[in-house]
Amino acid sequence: MFTSQTSSFQESIDVEERDDFDSEDISGYSQKTQLNCYYTIYLYQGTSLTLIDSSLPSEAEPELRTYISRRLSKGALLGGMGNIATVELSLPEEAVGCYCCLLEQERSPEQPDADGNGYVICFMGGSEKGLNLFRLELDKYVQGLHSSLQTPELQNLETEVRPYLSRWYEESVLHIYRVVQLVQSNISFLLHAALSHTHVEVVNSDERTKADVSRFIKAASLQGLSQQDTTAASLCKALSEETQCDLVIDCSTSPPTLLNNVSNRFCDDWNQAFLNAAERCNPFLLRQILENFKLKAIQDMNSLKRFVRQAEMSHYALFRCCQFLQGCGNGDVLLQNARAEHSDLPEACSIITVLEEFLRDQSQAQA
Repeated sequence: MFTSQTSSFQESIDVEERDDFDSEDISGYSQKTQLNCYYTIYLYQGTSLTLIDSSLPSEAEPELRTYISRRLSKGALLGGMGNIATVELSLPEEAVGCYCCLLEQERSPEQPDADGNGYVICFMGGSEKGLNLFRLELDKYVQGLHSSLQTPELQNLETEVRPYLSRWYEESVLHIYRVVQLVQSNISFLLHAALSHTHVEVVNSDERTKADVSRFIKAASLQGLSQQDTTAASLCKALSEETQCDLVIDCSTSPPTLLNNVSNRFCDDWNQAFLNAAERCNPFLLRQILENFKLKAIQDMNSLKRFVRQAEMSHYALFRCCQFLQGCGNGDVLLQNARAEHSDLPEACSIITVLEEFLRDQSQAQA
């Protein structure tokens, strides 16, 4: 059992060796954090596209316009929903990932039936697979343009729209990279805080760093991804607030000082994978590692739930449950979540109490 557990963990953590990010995205990343990235914005009226602004080379923009027109004619771009694909343009990279989103204008009372008017926003860089990992961030970033796109003339192009579009990669993709660079080998404490619903406070820092850390914690959290419902997640949060102090990141020192830091073997084991990806300056690989981290935590959580159900009928299953918790290195977090989810099941709660005592005894013995 321990062998399969270790093997499964190693498979999930060795994303660099199994994934095609090495061939797709690593080239061009060495010693820099900014790959070649581009943006384009079109005015869309009826069936025609009019270029407003673009950072693409002049020979590549008409090729993109032809591609977007074809997508629009097929109804492949839905209002407010980003579409990601690979496009081949006259660029040094030749083929790049392209995120496109149609922002429809609000219909006026004079033209309630007007259809197809709005703006098409395109972001290009990296690969299709890489951009897909940041789809939610890109959708949210594009929505932030709504208030700036009120008139077709776009008199605020120079002052608002162009600067905003040019920062898409920095604001939507690089936040995870910046956090790993900030805390370095202390990243395990943030991972543990995210899994255990521990509040993280950043002090003596600028607003951007605070926002980056908040977004990292949200991205690493399992809320909404595991089989738990929102009530169980809320119970987990309430439980952690009673038993844990906030994790404080004090940026008055370099590197920052972390107070009330808690981790476990599971989170510690992921440290090096994050550091390796950050050293290679690959934010797409970092995001994939983060997703694998969450997936492994969810798999272990589901395994524990299965063992707890079996332990209600079998002492041997209880023994296997203890073995599993000892081997996974994430027992404290798993039991916290399990207690919240089984709060209305007395038999399961009794088993979880036994498992918590087992982990405490193990911890004291090792100390």
